[in-house]
Amino acid sequence: MPHVRPAEYVVPDPAFELQYVELIHRHHKRTPYASNAFPVESYTWDCDDSRLYLYGESVLGKKATPVFRKGHTSSFNPFVPSGWIGSCNFPQITSSGLDDSWQHGADLNAVYHGMLGFLPAKGSDYKSVVRYRVTNNVITSQVAGMIINGMWSTSDPFPLIVEALGVDSLEPQYSCGTAEALFNDIKSNRNPEWQKHLDASANLFSALDGISGVPASDGGFHSSFDHYYDNLSARQCHAKPLPCKLLDGHNSTSCVSQKHADAVYRMGNWEYSQIYRDHPSSLPASALSLGIWIGELVIHLRDVISGSSTTRYFHNIAHDGSVSRLLSILQIDEMVWPGMGSEVVFELYKRKEHVPNPHPSSPLAAPSCRHDNCLRHMIRHFTSVNTLCHNLPDPSSISPTPALPFPSECSDHPQLSSACACWSNLPTASPLPSNGPSSKPSGYYIRVLFGGKVFQSSNPNLGRLDMVPAEVLLDYLEALVGKSGGAIKSKCQS
Repeated sequence: MPHVRPAEYVVPDPAFELQYVELIHRHHKRTPYASNAFPVESYTWDCDDSRLYLYGESVLGKKATPVFRKGHTSSFNPFVPSGWIGSCNFPQITSSGLDDSWQHGADLNAVYHGMLGFLPAKGSDYKSVVRYRVTNNVITSQVAGMIINGMWSTSDPFPLIVEALGVDSLEPQYSCGTAEALFNDIKSNRNPEWQKHLDASANLFSALDGISGVPASDGGFHSSFDHYYDNLSARQCHAKPLPCKLLDGHNSTSCVSQKHADAVYRMGNWEYSQIYRDHPSSLPASALSLGIWIGELVIHLRDVISGSSTTRYFHNIAHDGSVSRLLSILQIDEMVWPGMGSEVVFELYKRKEHVPNPHPSSPLAAPSCRHDNCLRHMIRHFTSVNTLCHNLPDPSSISPTPALPFPSECSDHPQLSSACACWSNLPTASPLPSNGPSSKPSGYYIRVLFGGKVFQSSNPNLGRLDMVPAEVLLDYLEALVGKSGGAIKSKCQS
């Protein structure tokens, strides 16, 4: 999946200086989960081209031998389950997923060190200013090792932050009955749209069941397309053939076609959009279930703004459910099922002191104002406001022939007129004196990237998240989860 890399990265205006980066992304390519296997799989899946190291070592004692796990299927063990057979773990990051992880790390270093000079050089004391966090699922640690080597060209030991099993906020794993109930309602016949979707999918399910051997009574495979999606997409991500129906242990000519697979992917994307974006309960469900991590993110950003943190870079390796909840919370314009390596980046900038410091739009604009990108454009580029607003003609006198020189953020006359009306009620946007009042804006701004491009939110208070005043985003997030995520536990237990 696209991510921050030199080919597409847009270097910000030199008036802004990067202070902190926090990113979260889904792990890279893996084998499918065992629970998503067909009753009998038509071929084995071996992972002899990669090694999963797992060992302990005393800090002050003897050194350990780097041992790795090698999968084995016993022909004598009668309890070996049906489904995927081979030397792989199901799941594990595959060799191509490990390569993708390394490249992801190399690309991040090429941007944040090579292009921007923000991260320390390889071989320097980078460990004191960077952090890496993973979940309890070991596949995220498998990715982390390759990313760190890709970024820093080192095989030295490096600590990975991980919260305790059952309370991890990154996966997320902590118990939240309210969020679980909301998500369950979305994926039930109590949601007419979901039931209509399943009814329309009956023929596709029937065709897939006939080939895979999955019983129609298997609720895991038929309550959504999650299982079929994982089973088929994992094969195609690794250039493996789509499965065929087995007759007497041999492949028949009745196979899952590309048309079948594309339909599964299309249905799966609809489901993710319904769960995390389209249904009215998607935002509260996502905010509750990822709210603790959101609170931690806000703390990290505020600590940098206040000067109490020296961390420059925080890297979270998570799952599609983590990233989907974040996309929901930020109200992405168009929801997609986050692919392997899908990445959301928060860049915190400070406006350089010699550049006039604009006021943030949210605290200063009147409640009746439209908090859109047109108003934000004016607040950021206040030197051009007088010209724009003073020369704004009466709409009744506008000739349909000549095009008005509206900024791209102000799409039409009513939008520009609204922004001008708001601007006239704002304090003068000149630099405040150093001993100004406590309401002086922080001078920090946030840019959010998804897939390497500026994040576009449909929330009118956020819009295009490109150098928005930090207070706008932080206040929005805290309104959802409470200060430091403090509202989440009581709401989860209510």
